[in-house]
Amino acid sequence: MLIITPQAAEQIRKSAQQGDSQDMQLRIAARLDDKGVIEYGMGFDAKAEDDTEVTSEGITLLISPGSVELLTGATLDFVELNPGEPRFIFINPNDPSHKPPKPAH
Repeated sequence: MLIITPQAAEQIRKSAQQGDSQDMQLRIAARLDDKGVIEYGMGFDAKAEDDTEVTSEGITLLISPGSVELLTGATLDFVELNPGEPRFIFINPNDPSHKPPKPAH
């Protein structure tokens, strides 16, 4: 299913404490836009009856039925792509814009 890196888990815990959301789970959603690119959303939420529940790095994730297929095999990471600009990123083989790493020769 979906994997969270240790760096992402640490930032999620910090966000939960800052937002007083420690008793809630993290909902992750994905959908295809009009161009066929996956758009993502995240936020703390309560579990719905038809949610898939996944635990990674000690974080409980909620995924609605419509997002499961798009998120299967994806990784959520927290990185600094530009100096001083850390952010969450999804590494998702299901995304048409995802470019797998080239093997080293």
